[in-house]
Amino acid sequence: MKHGVNGVALGVFIFFFLAVTVMGFLAARWRKAENDQSLDEWGLGGRSFGTWVTWFLLGGDLYTAYTFVAVPAAIYAAGAAGFFAVPYTILVYPLIFMFLPRLWSVSHKHGYVTTSDFVRGRFGSKGLSLAVAVTGILATMPYIALQLVGIQAVLDVMGVGGSANSNWFVKDLPLLIAFGVLAAYTYSSGLRAPALIAFVKDALIYIVIAVAIIYIPIKLGGFDHIFAKAGEAYSATNPATGKPRGALIPADANQWTYATLALGSALALFMYPHSITATLSSKSRNVIRRNTTILPLYSLMLGLLALLGFMAIAAGVKVTNGQLAIPQLFEDMFPSWFAGVAFAAIGIGALVPAAIMSIAAANLFTRNIYKDFIKPDATAEQETKVSKLVSLLVKVGALVFVLTMDKTVAINFQLLGGIWILQTFPSLVGGLFTRWFHRWALLAGWAVGMVYGTLAAYGVASPTQKHFGGSNAAIPGIGQIGYIGLTSFVLNVAVAVVLTFVLKALKAPEGVDETKPQDYTADAGDPGVQVELPPATAGASH
Repeated sequence: MKHGVNGVALGVFIFFFLAVTVMGFLAARWRKAENDQSLDEWGLGGRSFGTWVTWFLLGGDLYTAYTFVAVPAAIYAAGAAGFFAVPYTILVYPLIFMFLPRLWSVSHKHGYVTTSDFVRGRFGSKGLSLAVAVTGILATMPYIALQLVGIQAVLDVMGVGGSANSNWFVKDLPLLIAFGVLAAYTYSSGLRAPALIAFVKDALIYIVIAVAIIYIPIKLGGFDHIFAKAGEAYSATNPATGKPRGALIPADANQWTYATLALGSALALFMYPHSITATLSSKSRNVIRRNTTILPLYSLMLGLLALLGFMAIAAGVKVTNGQLAIPQLFEDMFPSWFAGVAFAAIGIGALVPAAIMSIAAANLFTRNIYKDFIKPDATAEQETKVSKLVSLLVKVGALVFVLTMDKTVAINFQLLGGIWILQTFPSLVGGLFTRWFHRWALLAGWAVGMVYGTLAAYGVASPTQKHFGGSNAAIPGIGQIGYIGLTSFVLNVAVAVVLTFVLKALKAPEGVDETKPQDYTADAGDPGVQVELPPATAGASH
């Protein structure tokens, strides 16, 4: 491990950081509308992005700095079990091909900005809409924090920030500067900023991975040597658990964990508000359909990225924090100038999703809390102003989270966020295909899934902590260890189905559905299709 500040790498990092900062502010003039004081313009980029812009935006949104750091870190720590991220990103695209075009169409027709807008309009329930909105905000906050953790990991390895100085202000100053710049251009340019920067971010990541997958194995003596070294390391006993550190191939006992984690993660990925925000920014239904066919290219990149975990072991990387393994690998193996390029890829890979996430969370607050419950007569200008301010508050909250709490807390809350966000699936995806579910049954199912998932995760211990030590636990009735989020989801659906039968038998009021069947297949160019803003009083019943 190298010590001190890597001046060359830091210089290259600063160059790219300044370049994307300028792009972030200039993005306010990119495709500028006559009236930019609306959430459609600030929060959705005017719903104007074509296939390639949407592809880069979604890629920048879903494949984050945390992905870049955490997926190979999981391989580094435990072996092939960390590869669950690869099959789940393959499973997700046929799934979203079925429902995202429908969501885009109905949202375009009615002017929906968030998933909660759709849930309120479909089921006539502000209560259910509020539950979806609050879940989205809670699940997004630690996700933003982890992007800042990714930046901090890179700064640590370059020798600036982190533990390099005992003075907290000097120690965290680089992260504070990065946060300030991110907050400024997001406030100014809205979704257009991350959309433009995503081109740079993705280009850098593809270059770094292409070079790493060829250059590092050559330096280490080939993949045979890399896998041999990894196998030796995984077979060694972990003193904290008394068991082997990991395995190149998951054991039979871990296959339920692997499969349920992959499936549950696939179901949850496009429930996150930032995924939907990027989706609704596209200009047509066909843009979404095309993107579901080309986004798997990122899964190829992810599979190659995961191999870096094995390379870190073979290279002899020793870190106390697994999140530093890959940045340290780049520092040790690459020339300083290219290490700077790799660090810039991770850093910019944090800025893009952090911006989109903060915008998505702000839109949820503005449309489904502020307008629905605080100021129903809010104008478009007032909505935009509130959303801008809330996007700043969300980023401040994430920054405080990172600076005041142990990093493992942020990781555990992000795992909990995945469990939570999956509980919105029945209301959103179920609502896109059927109106059969009763709104109160969906709300009850959501509550059961949230409570069970949270309590089950609380009861998971790890060698370093008593609670929230992971996201896997015994599946009731089966006994196998599986993903808590998927178990919670099954309970959620079961409660929703049973209570729907009961409530329909009791003839409980079902609320007004403001959508029509043809809304779910409408496209931007269809005759008579225009955006209809939902009235402030729509779905007033709980």
